[in-house]
This record gives sequence, C-alpha cells and structure tokens, in this order.
Amino acid sequence: MNEIPPDGENLKRMTQRDLDEVIMLHKKFAMGQRGGKRAFLKFVDLSGLSFRGADLSHADFTGSNLTDTDLSKGTYVSCCFFACDLRNSNLERANFRRADFRGAYVAGANLTGANLDSADLREGKIMRRNEDGGISNRERDGVNVDEDKTWSAIFTGAQMTETNLSGVKAISADFSDSDMTGVTLNEADLSGVSFNGANLTDADLTGSNLRNADLQDSVMSGTILKSVEMDGAKMGGGKNNMGETLEERGEDLEDLLTQHKAWVSSAGKQGRQMNLSGIDLREIDNLNTYPLTAIKAVGANFMNQILRKVNLQSATLDESNFRECKMAQADMRGSSIQNAAFNRADLSGAKLGGLKFDSPAGGGVRIQRTNLSGSIFRYADLTGCDLRDSILMGCDFTGVKWADCDLRKADLTGATFDEEAISTAKTEGMIIGE
Repeated sequence: MNEIPPDGENLKRMTQRDLDEVIMLHKKFAMGQRGGKRAFLKFVDLSGLSFRGADLSHADFTGSNLTDTDLSKGTYVSCCFFACDLRNSNLERANFRRADFRGAYVAGANLTGANLDSADLREGKIMRRNEDGGISNRERDGVNVDEDKTWSAIFTGAQMTETNLSGVKAISADFSDSDMTGVTLNEADLSGVSFNGANLTDADLTGSNLRNADLQDSVMSGTILKSVEMDGAKMGGGKNNMGETLEERGEDLEDLLTQHKAWVSSAGKQGRQMNLSGIDLREIDNLNTYPLTAIKAVGANFMNQILRKVNLQSATLDESNFRECKMAQADMRGSSIQNAAFNRADLSGAKLGGLKFDSPAGGGVRIQRTNLSGSIFRYADLTGCDLRDSILMGCDFTGVKWADCDLRKADLTGATFDEEAISTAKTEGMIIGE
C-alpha cells in the first residue's frame, strides 16, 4: 500500500490547543455523544505535542510528523500510523494493539512497556505527485542515509505478540525483555539488534539478518531460524532449555500429588515431597487448582502458565521461570524463590509477604519471610501485591508497576528500581541499604 498526500500541501502545523480540541471531540465520538468527531490527523505536523494518557483509538495519523511527541500511557487501538515520522517520540506504556505502523519511522523512539500486540510494522511508503503528473517517493524532512544509521528504536519490555515485522529495517534496535511470541520477522534486517531476555517463542525469523545480534537469555522455543544469517550473534544464557516433561521423566502427576498430600498431612512421616525440579510445566492444564503447598521445584519452567490464586506457600522455587505467568492473587508466602524470573508476570494482588506461625509454648508469632533475592521482575505488574517483610535483595524491578504494592519492612538492599515509580507503593520501614 502507498499513500499520496493532497496536491501542493505541506504538513499543516497544529498547536497544543488545537490538538486538545481534537482529543475532546474524539472522546465524545467514542462515547456516542452529540457533536463528537473521529480524529482525522493525516499529513499534519504534530511534533513536540503531548497526547499523554489520551484515548484516540481508531484515529488516522497517516503521513504525519510525530517527532519528539509524547504519546505515553495513551490508548491507540487500531490507529493508523502509516508512514508517520515518530523519531524520538515517547510511546512508553501506550496501547497500540492492532495499530498500523507500516512504513513508520521509529528510530530513537521509546516504546518501553508498550503493547503492540497484532500491530503491523511492515514496510510502506508515502508517495508524492510530481509536476509532470508522475509519482515518486516522498522524502522525510531532515532524514538522510547517514542519520538513518545512527538512530535506534527502543522496544524494551514491549508486548508485541503476533506482531508483523516482515521486511523491517531495525539495525541496532533494542527489543530486550519484549514479549515477541509468534511474531513474524521474515526478511528483516536485525543486525546488531538486542533480543536479550526477549520471548521469541514460535517467532518466525526466516531469511532475516541477525549478524552481531544479542540473543542471550532469550526464549527461543519453537523459533524458526531458516536461512538466517547469524555471524557474530551472541547466544546462550540457559533460557533456551525449557526442561523435560513429567512424561519424559517417566513420572505421573496424579501419583506425585497423592504422595505429596500424604507427606504434608503426616508432617513428612509418610509419602514423599513433590519434586518438580527441572520440569517443564507449561502444558499442564489447571495447574493453579492443584495443592502445591511446600513443593520443591528448583529450576522448573512455569512460563506463561495460568497461576491465578495458586497456593504455593512454603515452597522451594529457586531459579524457576515464571516469565509472563498470570499470577494474580497467588499465595506464595514463606517460600524460597531466589534467582527466579518473573519478567512481565502479572502478580497483581499476590501474597508474597511473610508467613506467620504461632510459636510453641505461647512464644508469640514467628514470621517465615519470603526470600526472592536476586529475582528478576522486569516489567512485571505488582499492583496491590503484598511484599511485607520479604527479602528482595539484589532484585531487578525495572519497569515494574508498583501502585498500592505493600513493601513495608521489605529488604530491597542492592535492588534496582525507579524511585519515582516506587513512590506509589507503601514503603514505611522499607530497607534499601546504603
């Protein structure tokens, strides 16, 4: 698809006041109110303006200049950004589900934590009509080949499942920690790209250039790498090993559960503790309904599992993979979960604080602290999560949602976090060390 702007027209400059009026009318349109009007912003200069937090779903921005524009935390579902110039724009944590980015120029843009699920980022061109009536490519103002090589797009932590990126030029782009499950990246130039920590499960990279790309710590289960150039690419990090299934190990889940139930009820005198260490648990249906209190699952793979309201108290879960798990209201109090991966996991409302026990002979209450030392929570949702008294030393909380999270008396010594973002949490008595 190519687009031709109106004859003889340059991009019309819009002021912030003009834009605020458009946003207000679009909101009325979306709500079905009288006087509303869908945002139609084709071939407009919007550079440097702020859309922050706005909902402009289904708006049309074809061919517009959005350089240095703030679209962060907004909603742009099914919007058309065909051939837009988005250099250095702030798209952080915005929702671009099913948006059309064909031919868009996003060099230097910040899409940290953005949702590009099912978006289309293939090639596309804006054409211009010549004086002789013919058409040719329209160049973007201020863009030349040399500049094109110096900019890089930032997709860190972005949700990009099922996104179409075929044929894109993304030299040195940063896709670290992004969820790119099922993404199509055929015939793309990805030289020098960082996929560090990204989820490339079932992604199709057929015919792409991955020279000098960083694929360390990425998940590549089912990834198609047919006819891919890999010279100088960095691999490894252990995430490509998804573990063996219970069937491959020759064990039966129901038998393990029966033995574990007897072990718990008899305080260890009968049965045996369930040991799922090193097991790939991704395909077990309804895993969150099983009694998993006090299990041992060191280095287990729970990735993408539905674990809402799961009971995992007093468990040993060190080095396990909980990336992208749905764990809202999970109860993991008193567990050891050191050096685990919770990248992009939903832990909203989860219980990860201390587990209280009555001491014998009326000795008061003993608290068994949850130990999450060294675990990675990059871009996880900890909204309303209870982490009171927990041990969070050395954890990576980059891009985390903290709203109403309870961190009172938690130990975050050596942890990585954004001080401004964590201000939305309860932090009385929180320990951060020196």
